Amino acid sequence: MSTQTRTQPGSTATKPASGGLPVGTLVAGCFAVCLAQIALAMPATLNGLFQEDLHPVGSQLTWISDAFLLPVSVLELTFGVLGDLFGRKRLLVGGGGLLVLGEALAAASTGIHVLWVGQAIAGLGAAALFPTSLAMIAAGTHSARDRARTITIWAAALSSGGFVAPVLGGITGNYGSWRWAFIVVTGLALVSTLLSQLFARNSSAPEGRSLDLAGQITIGVGMFALLYAVIQGPADGWTATPVVIAYVVAVVFVGLFVVAELRAEAPLLRLDLFRNRAFAVASFVAVVGMFSYLGTAYATSIRLGPIQHQSPLRGSFAFILLNAWTLLLMPLISRLLERVSARWVLGSGLGLMAAGDFVAATLSVHDRALTSLILPIGLVGIGFALTVSSITATAVNTVEVRYAGMASASTSLLRDFGFTLGPAVIGAIALSRAADEFTRKLAASDLSAQAKAAAAQVAAEGGPLASNSVPPASPPGGGVPIALEALGNGYAIGYVVCGIAALACCLLSVVALRGKGDADATVGLDKEEEAAAQAV
Repeated sequence: MSTQTRTQPGSTATKPASGGLPVGTLVAGCFAVCLAQIALAMPATLNGLFQEDLHPVGSQLTWISDAFLLPVSVLELTFGVLGDLFGRKRLLVGGGGLLVLGEALAAASTGIHVLWVGQAIAGLGAAALFPTSLAMIAAGTHSARDRARTITIWAAALSSGGFVAPVLGGITGNYGSWRWAFIVVTGLALVSTLLSQLFARNSSAPEGRSLDLAGQITIGVGMFALLYAVIQGPADGWTATPVVIAYVVAVVFVGLFVVAELRAEAPLLRLDLFRNRAFAVASFVAVVGMFSYLGTAYATSIRLGPIQHQSPLRGSFAFILLNAWTLLLMPLISRLLERVSARWVLGSGLGLMAAGDFVAATLSVHDRALTSLILPIGLVGIGFALTVSSITATAVNTVEVRYAGMASASTSLLRDFGFTLGPAVIGAIALSRAADEFTRKLAASDLSAQAKAAAAQVAAEGGPLASNSVPPASPPGGGVPIALEALGNGYAIGYVVCGIAALACCLLSVVALRGKGDADATVGLDKEEEAAAQAV
């Protein structure tokens, strides 16, 4: 194997886990990805408190989540290369340190802009942890089936973070402050950093790898420009000059990235990996399917928080439903990945996600009962559990082991780019639809001219979310019922968009992966590894 594993000074030897993977490495990697997911998911449960305390306007609320997600999406490929070149343990320790700094700054923030900076620094740390933890685990195994098992454990740790985050956000937000949630994550990041330093075994795969500055710069600029345009479109107007320029820059620099990677001797991303049909399908589903998932989570957080003004503790119920299933179903999913074609696991998961979204779109905005969420959000959560493990296993197991770091980073980047698009696109669609409906219905309402003018002024400054949050007895308060209904309809459209995206991925997985069964599990393995995989 080209991936070299070596023990660093100060690391503690541990007994091998399944497939020769050291237990210490597995624990450190899983704790790190769990931490990164907690930091990613937690702000969604606090959107209502952010709205009350910091009074964000327009797209500022969306940027709280996407300030974290943007560096994750832009820099994961870069950190995948750095780990291959200089050792993944360094990246795991350094990523934990950045999370400590970013979460502490966010906890101490007194305004929306400082919170953004803290989120961006924490996102930089998570950008190192997501691909590095997966690459360390993948590189430490010696057969496709062992890799599938450990990847399932890694995916369960990922979803455990999504399970812990709403509980943490709900309890701290309900009984203390949203700041305490960030303080707790700061402590967890310290623990993760120590675990990685003491117990993780280093690995690297420097053969054929280089920093590829041209690729890093072009993909970074292109993705930032695209996300900026998507997020700012509703606030500034889709034809506003900065938004149009951002879209043009995104197209140009993504094109330049493709050119740079085709010409590079050691590319950041080997584009010929996408000639493998299973890898290409898994990559597409990673973007669109995860967009559907986090778009659903974001729409739910806005529904329960800024729209219905339910407490963070009640809001955490929906996120538990979304994330608990991966842990509960881990043994079943592991067996499915060993015995069933990936297209059926992927297709089933995505089909369940689509069904859940379509049911969620029918819920009335006046329905505050948490029991109403059990069916739709539970379906999305079960679907996500099936989808996230099968995407990762399909992508990593279809490339040569020496490209495990690149495939891991690519899968993480695409998955988290889909995560980043979720809040951005769904927020843009829902708020645009809600703003148009609010303006139209306000003008046609029976409110006095003075009340209409006051409500319109609030909406012009802060959008329909601000109009929904004013005291009902105040001059603009007459517009609250109109804003509530408009927001409910807007985010119902968001659920429909998420459902359509998941359904499209479901059909693609079932059709495009036809004939790509168990053979994919051994693609890229040498003869010795293939024999070992078949003997398990």
